[in-house]
Amino acid sequence: MSVTKEAVIDRLKTISGPDFSGNIVDLGMVSEIFIADAKVFFSITVPAARAQEMEPLRAAAERVVKAIPGIAGAVVALTAEKKSGGMEAPVPQRPAAPRPATPPAAAAPAPRQAPPSQSSGKRGVPGIEAIIAVASGKGGVGKSTTAVNIALGLAANGLKVGILDADIYGPSMPKLLGIHGKPETVDGKVLKPKENYGLKVMSMGFLVDEETPMIWRGPMVMSALTQMLREVEWGPLDVLVVDMPPGTGDAQLTMAQQVPLAGAVIVSTPQDLALIDARKGLNMFRKVDVPLLGIVENMSYFIAPDTGKRYDIFGHGGAQREAERLGVPFLGAVPLEMGIRESSDAGSPVVAAKPDGAEAKIYKDIAARTWAQLQAGKSAAEAGPSIVFE
Repeated sequence: MSVTKEAVIDRLKTISGPDFSGNIVDLGMVSEIFIADAKVFFSITVPAARAQEMEPLRAAAERVVKAIPGIAGAVVALTAEKKSGGMEAPVPQRPAAPRPATPPAAAAPAPRQAPPSQSSGKRGVPGIEAIIAVASGKGGVGKSTTAVNIALGLAANGLKVGILDADIYGPSMPKLLGIHGKPETVDGKVLKPKENYGLKVMSMGFLVDEETPMIWRGPMVMSALTQMLREVEWGPLDVLVVDMPPGTGDAQLTMAQQVPLAGAVIVSTPQDLALIDARKGLNMFRKVDVPLLGIVENMSYFIAPDTGKRYDIFGHGGAQREAERLGVPFLGAVPLEMGIRESSDAGSPVVAAKPDGAEAKIYKDIAARTWAQLQAGKSAAEAGPSIVFE
């Protein structure tokens, strides 16, 4: 029996809005509802200042939807998008905000937990020591292949590693890592990540059929990403690699602002057009105070297998020169190599398929430099600012 959006909406109308005024559907708090493979996806828009206290409301909505016959699961997340009309309905009876008499004790701890400078809006993920983003200013530069091989390189260097496929519109990890099937849940609430080659993996590709188009706007994308990040049993990880969506749109910027990224790696090809977009990615991370761990030049050169002659098909060294110009570390150059493409298409990335090969060594070196930059930045942050006496 297929489940309709109308059936989901009817159930959601049983959930009272904030302060027990109306219901979340009539108050305009529920986003567009998406149903795929008997799973329901939607977000609930709440006032930003009250986001933390709205978790029981989100859980209640998830619970009633999962109780609908024929529903296999639900992805429900809160979003604090500010709207001019729809968000004003739940807020009017909010006298507690301007009234400092009753909640001062509850309001006081919040600033201590989140210093306003860099931690505002960002909270860590339990069990994960560091989160790094692998990003590109545009698609088609081999970002996902680079991300998965960096993750495997970090794991080969003895670290506990996970990878989050944040590209909602074009998830690549199921194909790249040869993983299929739906993820299991813990007590029907928290998702268990899939695993292969020593990596813990989560991707929208595990939840939705690969031929199903994801026609979502920014808030829905962020809701799904938030749940895949924070409602997954990642377990103890030294580092989580996030394969970011390509480009520098609203979803990328919002994720960079809300997720506590320890650093970002930018992937580019050598030609000028790709570097223009790479600069946009660099500037985006700089604006939101995310440390830049370095630049990787992908498809840097091609070695003809029959003659051994080198060809710089897309130019050469452009990303390295750009890194030097911007004062950003250059992490390494990856050749345009048939074996990398073939192993990726086969679901066995080159670092896993040929761990002792020349290409695997390149990725392992890039991973080692990335980790070194991350540790250097961590040490600098722990040391704090130096005081100079004149």
